[in-house]
Amino acid sequence: MINLRGIAAFLALLGAAAESHAAGVTIGVVAPQNGPLALLGAQIAAGAGFEIQQSGNTLVAINETCEENSGAAVADALVNAKVQVAVGFLCSETLEGALPKLKDANIPAITVSVRSRILMEDARKNGWPLFRAAPADGAEAAKVIEVILKDWAADPIALIEDGTIHGRELTEAVRNALEQNGLKPVFTDTYRPGQEQQIALVRRLKRAGATRVFIGGDRNDVAVISRDAKAENIPLSILGGDAMRAANQPLPLADGVRAVALPEYALLPEGAAAADALRAKGVEPEGYVLPSLTAALIAGQAGQAAAAAGKPLQETLVGTTFQTPVGAVGFTSAHELSQNPYRLLEWRGNGFFPPAAPTQ
Repeated sequence: MINLRGIAAFLALLGAAAESHAAGVTIGVVAPQNGPLALLGAQIAAGAGFEIQQSGNTLVAINETCEENSGAAVADALVNAKVQVAVGFLCSETLEGALPKLKDANIPAITVSVRSRILMEDARKNGWPLFRAAPADGAEAAKVIEVILKDWAADPIALIEDGTIHGRELTEAVRNALEQNGLKPVFTDTYRPGQEQQIALVRRLKRAGATRVFIGGDRNDVAVISRDAKAENIPLSILGGDAMRAANQPLPLADGVRAVALPEYALLPEGAAAADALRAKGVEPEGYVLPSLTAALIAGQAGQAAAAAGKPLQETLVGTTFQTPVGAVGFTSAHELSQNPYRLLEWRGNGFFPPAAPTQ
């Protein structure tokens, strides 16, 4: 867990370094510095600040209140500081007001958080310089569908969900895609969430002949269903969504349960070196830390490339592949990630990891 006091000390050192030598690319880091979102803001500031210091670029920290009509003031602060690119942006409220002014100043904004489909549509329509380093709306469903069609198409599939808006919409998207590909689930249902046991549900899955089940629900419900299936000696391969990234309590998740989710990048080979370097500075690489480090890395490299080529920085962001601690990252002409960041992961021991390669 990030310690806010430790982060504050770390960021003070970064600020002193930035004041002592303005150099390289000037990067704005927009994140909440106080209030209920301060912890997430600290993650953004720590990750981006670490990378900016390591690369010898210049950091300009801008507070983000996430209040309505606050974006224009954020944009003014970025323009006055003569930043070349800005990263962070936890809240859509900030971007809505900031983007028109950032367009006039030719300052690209890279958000690590905002997923709003409507905001991105507005950005494309108005030519706003918004780049999304967060998943696009629908990316989770697209990856779930890809995994099921690739790995489960020949097996009897069940689709169940917990009745929440997200669970229902995610599962419905999967069902529609299966039917478009000529596949019909052997069982579909909405279960009652938050129950201490789901024995009746797993018995119904068995009667239907299902061996694979996608669950549009939260982690604890998945843990209960997995436990009860095992107790009833019902072999089920279980796949969940990004809601599986939650505390492993009160019932621990069984090894082998899979999820399509955003990974903990510190647990992946490509993120290990950056994670170790952050820990050496007293920063745990959790939450937005590594994604924000990545956004700052991209901003710095794009700024350097733009200066060398004599091109606008925004042009260098499109179509370039950046090697980062979260893997290869690029942006399409629509300013979305060129690769879906959701991955198929498997719970083993104390975390979600890439599934082990099948033995030959």
